[in-house]
Amino acid sequence: MKIGTVDLGAYPVLLAPMEDVTDISFRLLCKQFGADMVYTEFVSSDAIVRHIGKTVEKLHVAGEERPVAIQIYGKEVSPMVEAAKICEEARPDVIDLNFGCPVKKIAGKGAGAGMLRNIPLMLEITREVVKAVNIPVTVKTRLGWDAENRIITRLAEQLQDCGIAALSIHGRTRSQMYTGEADWTLIGEVKNNPRITIPIIGNGDILTAGDCKERFDRYGVDGVMIGRGSIGRPWLFREIKHYLQTGRPLPAEPFPRYLNILKKQVLQSVERLDERRGILHIRRHLAVTPLFKGIQNFKQTRVAMLRAETVEELFDIMDGINIF
Repeated sequence: MKIGTVDLGAYPVLLAPMEDVTDISFRLLCKQFGADMVYTEFVSSDAIVRHIGKTVEKLHVAGEERPVAIQIYGKEVSPMVEAAKICEEARPDVIDLNFGCPVKKIAGKGAGAGMLRNIPLMLEITREVVKAVNIPVTVKTRLGWDAENRIITRLAEQLQDCGIAALSIHGRTRSQMYTGEADWTLIGEVKNNPRITIPIIGNGDILTAGDCKERFDRYGVDGVMIGRGSIGRPWLFREIKHYLQTGRPLPAEPFPRYLNILKKQVLQSVERLDERRGILHIRRHLAVTPLFKGIQNFKQTRVAMLRAETVEELFDIMDGINIF
């Protein structure tokens, strides 16, 4: 699969952009485990144009994580175009336009998935950004605003006509948020539309290596994007790549090996921020990781981990976990 001149090979698996998750340290970790392409946290075009410090920091990309995309969102043409130009100066491989974020503070104001209620503006933004930069521009969106407006099959053609280099589709409407099951049938319809010539990347409910292979086989997508399934489990990419290459599950490693990966995330987070903020940032990963699933009487230990305020305290708790 190619996005412009960016060659991701066959059956690429991508790390989805996620706010407060896909910082540079997590992207690098997922890359080490086999992610073929990674995306930054989505960043506000307005904040980029105003040169807000915390936002500008999110534009930093490292050579080791390439190919990497910077994802931006907004609801006006001029700021999106200007933000795209600024992002291009940060030298990502791709600029991605977020027309899929469902959270109220973004979609409710007309940005992200809110654009699904104003298709002419979405298309105008897309056309103008494509014209403004010299690197590939892609789009990530959803099936539509709600069950009565699942417009993705037509929208995909319109976005392609705007000049985008690839399209990622999350298999839910905005109204669904993250509830229910992702519906990949319309993603498959888009991919099998003979008029569609750009790569189609499917997203939604990829939790195992088997899930990923099934989506490739059943729907014929060019790539699969993984979001929430990777939180607290960056090694999922290695499991998937092994399964796609061999047709066999990757044997599980000893529990301490996975625990050390989570500890590495903690240390990277603390190094990037500071001890207090770093631990707060990493709690989401610790809260949802499947590593601790099935451990008996684990509730109190989980609560203690999420209340820990120092690295020493947190690691003492983690080292005391008994899986037997």
